Amino acid sequence: MSALPPAIAAAFAAQAGFCRQFAAPFTGAMVAAAAAAVDDSSAMGRRLIAWPGDPHADALMMRVTGAFHALVRAGRAPALAPLYPPAPCPEPAVLVAAIRAVLADPESDAFLAAWLDSPPQTNEVARSGVLMPGLMVIADACRLPLRLFELGASAGLNLCLDRFGYRLGGVAAGDPASPVQLAPGWRGPPPPVADVVIASRAGIDISPLDVRNAATRERLLAFVWPDQPERLARAEAAIALAAADPPPLYGGDAADLVDAMVPLPGSVGVVFHSIAFQYFPPATQARIAARLAAFGAQASAQAPLAWLRYEVDDASVAALPTLRLTLWRGGALDERLLARAHPHGSFVQWL
Repeated sequence: MSALPPAIAAAFAAQAGFCRQFAAPFTGAMVAAAAAAVDDSSAMGRRLIAWPGDPHADALMMRVTGAFHALVRAGRAPALAPLYPPAPCPEPAVLVAAIRAVLADPESDAFLAAWLDSPPQTNEVARSGVLMPGLMVIADACRLPLRLFELGASAGLNLCLDRFGYRLGGVAAGDPASPVQLAPGWRGPPPPVADVVIASRAGIDISPLDVRNAATRERLLAFVWPDQPERLARAEAAIALAAADPPPLYGGDAADLVDAMVPLPGSVGVVFHSIAFQYFPPATQARIAARLAAFGAQASAQAPLAWLRYEVDDASVAALPTLRLTLWRGGALDERLLARAHPHGSFVQWL
């Protein structure tokens, strides 16, 4: 029987190490065990073996762990469920055997194989703890309300970031009464103290998710690492908040929303995205950059344009994402590296 090709197996091994490094030992064990368990006897295994793209760029390993987590949450993986947290992390051989038992069931195997069709749409809410200080920088620099345009918005949870509460390097921000409170570990100086006033918000995604739908809520929660219960609780609270007042979301190519922007004197147009740009096709990435540069050339102090991006600059799996800001407001271009941060927002190294 065929096993994973060396390049894909190496990507699984690197992701397993990354998960262990960032306090997710069970998720790391699941990644490693899945790589060891699959072969061409299952539909999921055949898809993984023949995967045509870059496993890192496609977040293939997180598609796999999300698929198994979804089955467990649905009560459809009795061989695997007892091994999930809060149970102690199982021995590798036990986990491999349980995964193979799940794959041996044709219905479960078909579910798992189909789950691989779409990339993770986690809407990791703690990333707002990285994005909000970036918005505070923009608000401090421009002294105007912000119009938010999120690219790769998924369910739009982070479009609601002004509805969360924050402690950012000793600086309080947001709503102190919010059910979602974020206090990332902070290194370096605090962000500027500035009121972030949101004039409007809109998001776009190739497949936007409606959190008012129960199946959608479950899909979002399945992508959260099961050995991090605080992340699950935070996601559930943010989903409830967004479902009560959903932000405007549109389906389409991410660059379409940039094309639709128009300058509005008296406000800052803020295009932002978090751990999403890597999933956009190269043509979309180029189109976004070109359109923003063209719009930026027309910006002024009365109608500035900002591009805030929390993304992985370095392709190596262990590299920390960066928070970068480009600000156009007439005159010289303002480019800033604001921070390096944990990919799930648990700590921020402010620069």
